[in-house]
Amino acid sequence: MAVAQALAREGCNLVISGRNRSTLNKAAKELSRRKTSVLPVVCDVRNPLEVEQLLVAAKNHFRHLDILINNAGMAHLNRSVTKLPVESWMEVIDTNLTGTFLVTRAALPLMRRGGAIVNNLSIAAKRVFPGSSAYNASKHGALGFTDTLREELRGQGIRVIALLPGATDTAIWKTLWPDAPRKKMMSPKTVAAAVVNALLMSDESTVEELMILPSSGTL
Repeated sequence: MAVAQALAREGCNLVISGRNRSTLNKAAKELSRRKTSVLPVVCDVRNPLEVEQLLVAAKNHFRHLDILINNAGMAHLNRSVTKLPVESWMEVIDTNLTGTFLVTRAALPLMRRGGAIVNNLSIAAKRVFPGSSAYNASKHGALGFTDTLREELRGQGIRVIALLPGATDTAIWKTLWPDAPRKKMMSPKTVAAAVVNALLMSDESTVEELMILPSSGTL
């Protein structure tokens, strides 16, 4: 939500998606107060058909996309590999990795030279955290996908940014670490501001990896 709010402040029209219609509509109503056009579309990024419908709706409403933010993500309870249910593994991989692939593939035909793709990956794309094997694997895999995508799109003039935030005070900690010290974390607004700054760079330059860490250090 923080990234959407920051983009709205810059005057961007928005397509937002999520699995819960009431939550999505509430977010759209709040964003619309900034006099920007907001299209809310219910979508599960793990479902190829729903992803296609999302992008059809975006095309019908706005004709093209300038920026794609792949932000859907989830974690799992802290479990060792031997105790992690396969269902949890699949759910995280499907959301964090396959979902990023599906949305990107569907969105690319709507993007033009000068556009940008930002994949929100987490510092877990570069580091590993015991008890989070599926989450670590999904983020490492998504970084590999992001790096490949960047090279494939250079000739088309579409920038691809790997967003690698450290501990940020979001709802995901309710799953990862319920008692985590939230006061030592960054705010989502801090990360969103950094994303906007990267997107506003001139066409002759790009940020390939945007790593943002709490100044407080290790939690």
